[in-house]
Parts: sequence; structure tokens; C-alpha cells
Amino acid sequence: MRRWLGLAETVLANHSDRLNAINIFPVPDGDTGTNLYLTARAAAEAAAECDSSDLGTVIGAAGHAAMEEARGNSGTLFAVFLDAFAVPLAGQSRLSGPLLAEALHRSRIRAWSALSEPVEGTMLSVLAAAADAAAGASSGPDAAADKPHSNATLARTLDAVVDTAIAAVVDTEGQLPTLHDANVVDAGAVGLLLVLGALRSAVLGVGLAEPILDALHGFDVQDPHIHATQPPAQGVELMCTITLSPLDAAGLRHRLDELGESVIMSPLGPLDEDSGCVRWRVHVHVLDPEGALAEIRRLGEPERISLTELHSDHAG
Repeated sequence: MRRWLGLAETVLANHSDRLNAINIFPVPDGDTGTNLYLTARAAAEAAAECDSSDLGTVIGAAGHAAMEEARGNSGTLFAVFLDAFAVPLAGQSRLSGPLLAEALHRSRIRAWSALSEPVEGTMLSVLAAAADAAAGASSGPDAAADKPHSNATLARTLDAVVDTAIAAVVDTEGQLPTLHDANVVDAGAVGLLLVLGALRSAVLGVGLAEPILDALHGFDVQDPHIHATQPPAQGVELMCTITLSPLDAAGLRHRLDELGESVIMSPLGPLDEDSGCVRWRVHVHVLDPEGALAEIRRLGEPERISLTELHSDHAG
């Protein structure tokens, strides 16, 4: 797990410029690669500092750190992915095909539920396809023949996950009109593919072949920064952490849906039985950040507030 997150950090760093170049959804601000890399770096550092042999503890620490340091839509969803991925691994010291399938299933549910308006043609689609592929490969006839928890089943499951993720990334171009019109695949989807490829590489020593990545529309190093040709993004990305009851959190999500777009709310840790509250990581794109902050402050005092203009340094 530590090797996986270290490889994920490296591969996202190496490909961050190309991910930025094709970042046009949900806003063309050209920062998906940077956001994923910085979030993965926080996760990798936390995993490296965690000396436990419990897989769930290691990934849980990584997911918590990623959530606290998450950048942008893509970074926040990656953090949600990691946080949920850790749950089935609690108490385990070895990854298996069925455990991987359960971890991806949990991540799929959490990621889709974290968004107010989940959309096909994004990293969510790749995660859903990967989860389905893992479920099939880890429980089918071949798995039964090899024994579900064998290394052979884990290898077959990882291969199925990555192969299916590649196909799902290619499909994103036809799932969103914005991507179809620009003849490009989704940046966040490619980012998740790189993360899943890093997991296979950490376990099996098999990386993603560069020709596969170069063949993705818009991702070849010779392609221009496609996002720079899009209409400029408007507004501000607001992120913060706040402690709320589940009922107040539902009300805040509803209000933020009215005020802005790309609303993501995900719990940071379990429900506190004494207070009945949960810490939440909040993400939203708004035209009036002060108005949105005022709504948040009506329910509690937000922490770790960040405000980022939704524009691209490459736009010209």
C-alpha cells in the first residue's frame, strides 16, 4: 500500500501537465493534474509515516490526510476514494482479489454519493467500471479454481481492473458533450486510471504502457493545451471543513446546490456519539464565495477554508 501511493504520487507528477492540458470538465481551469498530484502527495506522505502492518490503518491514514489536503474536484474525489477503500482492509495484512473488489465497491458508493450531481463520463464512470470488473474477476469460475484469495486471483483481478479502466476512459469522450465536442477524454478519468495502474504496478510490477496513454485523445505530449481554447471559467472554488449533524449537513448540501455547482460533501471520520456530529469536507464552485461562507457559518465555524479562482494560467 505504501509503494502503491508512492508510485501514484510519482506517476501523477510525471503526467500532471498533460492532465492539466485536457481538463475541461466541469470547468476548463487546467488544474486537474496539479490537484491530483498534490492530493496524492499528502496521501503518500501519511502512508509512509504510518508504521502499521494493517492495510486499513495505512490507507485510512492516507485517506484522512488526502481529505484534509484535497485540491479541486478531482483531488476531493480521490480522497473520498481512498477513505472508502480503507474500510474493508481494516485488520488485513495482505491484499486479495475479493478484498480489492470490496474496496473498489465501497469507493464507488462513497464517491457517487459524495457528489450532489454525479455525472457519467468522469472518474466516477471509471471507478464504477473498475469495481464491476473486480467483482467479476475475483468471484468467477477462474477465481474458484485458483482459490479466491490466491495470488493468481489477485493478479487476474488487477489486470481486469486496469484493462476495464482503460476502456472506460476511452468511453468518457462519448459520454459528455463537452468532451465529445473537444475530441478529448476526461482528465479526472485518466488520473484515476493512472492511480489504478500504479496499484497493479506496486503488486505485479506491470506498469501502464506509454502507447496506451498516448493513444488517448488529447493526451499525447504533442497535443495542445485543449482547455485553453474553451470559454474561461467563472467563479471561485470554495473548500472547507466543518462539524455538523447529518441533518444540518443535508440542509447545507441543499443550500449549496442552490448557490453553486460541483458540490461535494464527504464525512471525515465517524459520527461522534456524544455530540451526534460528523466532521465534513465541503467543496463547491460559486460566483459569490462570501455569500456561500455566510450560509456555512449559519451552521457552524468552518476550518481550513480555501478560496481558489476558477481560471487557468494558460488561458489566452
